[in-house]
Amino acid sequence: MAAPVAVDQELELRIDSLAYGGSGVARANGFVVFVRRGLPGDRVRARVTKVKRNHAEALAVEVLEVGAPRVEAPCKHYPECGGCRFQDLAYEAQVEAKERQVGEAFERIGGLHDAPLEPIVPAVERFHYRNKLEYSFTDTAEGPALGFHRAGRWDEVLEVERCWLTTDLGNAIRNTVRDWAREERLQPYDQEAQTGYLRHLVVREGRNTGQALVLLVTAPGERFERERFVEVLRAFRQVRSIHWAVNDSPAEVTNLPTTLLWGEDAIEEELRGLRFRIRPGAFLQTNTAMAERLYELAIEYAGLTGSETVYDLYCGIGTIGLSMAGRALTVWGVEVSEESVACALENADLNGITNAAFFAGNVGQAIEELRERAGPPDVVVVDPPRAGLAGKALRRVGRLGAPRLVYVSCNPTTLAGDVKALAGDYGYRLERARAVDMFPHTPHVETVALLQRSPG
Repeated sequence: MAAPVAVDQELELRIDSLAYGGSGVARANGFVVFVRRGLPGDRVRARVTKVKRNHAEALAVEVLEVGAPRVEAPCKHYPECGGCRFQDLAYEAQVEAKERQVGEAFERIGGLHDAPLEPIVPAVERFHYRNKLEYSFTDTAEGPALGFHRAGRWDEVLEVERCWLTTDLGNAIRNTVRDWAREERLQPYDQEAQTGYLRHLVVREGRNTGQALVLLVTAPGERFERERFVEVLRAFRQVRSIHWAVNDSPAEVTNLPTTLLWGEDAIEEELRGLRFRIRPGAFLQTNTAMAERLYELAIEYAGLTGSETVYDLYCGIGTIGLSMAGRALTVWGVEVSEESVACALENADLNGITNAAFFAGNVGQAIEELRERAGPPDVVVVDPPRAGLAGKALRRVGRLGAPRLVYVSCNPTTLAGDVKALAGDYGYRLERARAVDMFPHTPHVETVALLQRSPG
């Protein structure tokens, strides 16, 4: 049966809710339409951009009736910039929508009609909260500039003068690198033509230590003077580490081998009284203040007494596992990124933690060897990527049969699916869950869940 809508057709729609990913959910004669820039309660005129068998996608071109509680967006680049989706939606409505998304995912995908969902943890800071941002270079009439992709466009970068998600320091470093690029007359990379030189700039900050790391990503060849680039960045006393990476592929990536141009190879951050070394490509939650709250929840859910063997799977640089080490007998971490594992081992030494060990490997493949080495776990902590636990990883985590499983999720839909599988196939039951708003003004939400398994 043909879909009841067509591409470029304009529809008048009432937005019912927000879907995971940030689009509004509406229905045209019962047919689901996901509407970008549609907020719950609004009646909009929307232009259909894509039609699939079970749903369509559309863009709101006019708000006919305001239903969502709106505020004035402070950023001059909003909504053209793709970095934020909800700056004009009252914050209270944002967290309410995110909490509802998690609950609906448990019900719709997980089959849990009365999930034990606790109230969402709101963000400590609504702006200037990110400790890492990746910028793309673009060409303007004034010369090279830095910014983010325009909303919905992979091929167009919007110059940003002030980003409200980073700090004054982050904005100043970005603008200084822009001025340096103009001074050097370097050509930004054109993604469509695959020509040019300057590709990306990554700025990382230790929010509790006042340290900063800068990574410049270019096309092949050394077309700039290292000394001058280092000189302009050393004007910032917070900059402790300056790196350069070469991307010779069409893909827009920044997680690449780097050359240290100046300073230390890593910066430090402090979380819950522990120090962590952070290299350019190492994973760390990008909201420092809320990462501390997230880890506190994970520790609370783990229910440690000091006698437990803890597996920390997808451990990154060891932040969760090392935060738990003082309350556990042993902690064993597994992470696929060798750079992150190197950081985790350094971080254990840095903090004088001797009951934690970390290994590089694919989680699905490493669990059996880990069990032989460490013995069966009392608590398993997983913090997987958005795709959730891959098939083999889920099966092997389930077969471990740990009495307590703490699942830290960045995607409520895959969390709900994994909870359903762990319950149906391995005897786990969801005991507690709580959403955490790590990323105000964006559609992303973290969730911490506790699953328990009865013996036998």
